[in-house]
Amino acid sequence: MFVTETTATTTPMSGPDAGPTADADLIAAAVAAAGRGMVGRETVAEVVALCAVAGEHLLVIGAPGTAKSEAVRRVAAQLGGRSFEYLLGRFTEPNELFGPVDLRRLREGRVEFETAGMLPEAEFAFLDEIFLGSTAVLNTLLGLLNERVFRRGRTTLASPLRICVGAANHLPEDPALAAFADRFLARVFVEPVADARLEELLESGRLPAAPAASGDLLGALDRLAAAAQGCELDAVTPLLATALRRLRAAGVPVSDRRAVRSQRLVAAAAVLDGRTAASARDLWVLPLIAPTADSQTLARETLADLIDQAANRSLAHTAEELSRSSAARAERLLRTGAALLAEHGGLPDGQDSRLRLEAVLREIDAGFDPADLPTPLAGVRAGLAAVVAPS
Repeated sequence: MFVTETTATTTPMSGPDAGPTADADLIAAAVAAAGRGMVGRETVAEVVALCAVAGEHLLVIGAPGTAKSEAVRRVAAQLGGRSFEYLLGRFTEPNELFGPVDLRRLREGRVEFETAGMLPEAEFAFLDEIFLGSTAVLNTLLGLLNERVFRRGRTTLASPLRICVGAANHLPEDPALAAFADRFLARVFVEPVADARLEELLESGRLPAAPAASGDLLGALDRLAAAAQGCELDAVTPLLATALRRLRAAGVPVSDRRAVRSQRLVAAAAVLDGRTAASARDLWVLPLIAPTADSQTLARETLADLIDQAANRSLAHTAEELSRSSAARAERLLRTGAALLAEHGGLPDGQDSRLRLEAVLREIDAGFDPADLPTPLAGVRAGLAAVVAPS
């Protein structure tokens, strides 16, 4: 079991009047730091942040050893707050997650529970092998996930839980467990790192995780969550309804509950992009609600023309992966190139640094005609070219 608590401090960048753009930049920087060195796991890190703002839960499916827990752990460490992690098994007792009976109260004839340091008092939770939990564990967990309230015996506690990430090697076949899984709105499916990136994986495995950010990140997260709840959705509602109809017609199962709650992901994407009103730019989140890897692929294909202009300043990798849009690719390359230039101060730091700068430069040139290069990306390209040019 892994239980940590960290405290965030305030920086001048954030505040109640900073607006969604400043707060989105804070969260984007924290998520980028969490994903640094996690080869191919940027999407997991970004979707954790998306769901934390949306107030929804996430299911991560993948084979053992694919860094599912590490990705979630790093995001939680960057964002701060209390975290709870546990590996469930067939014989896991509810007390192991929710806390033991309070013996002092029991002597008085009252059945109450000690929840300090346990799941009911956590802000970020990661439950591995979640479908191995017993009926007692899953039933108690269900109430906590749905209502953010822990009820057991005479104990009733309002939980500060922002997001629960459940992980498993595969989706359950048992209909009862499938109904439980439906409470996790977003799904991410992970595969082992591709052979072509093994050198990068080996190198990153030798690097330490980025230190926790110092900033008002929980405050920023709260403000973004509040902004998402008030996000203007009227303009995008007809397009969202069209997208959901298409998914159903294509055979992607979308229940009424998931259709309604998908609006939360759309709103969260908008505020993480620095806006208070949602638009077609935010519909890239919809494949996340498809229940299987195959249906997510089908969803991307079905919605291709609706999400071809999708992009997100804070969640650039995931927006690109789910939409395949040139705008999202430009946003991701802009962020990556700018980060590399800032990291190296305009001067390469060894052969590996030069190779990374050159790789981004090549990708920009391969993906965009010079006449169509967005102005901000053109500026980053010029900076990269100046650094890697022979002296």
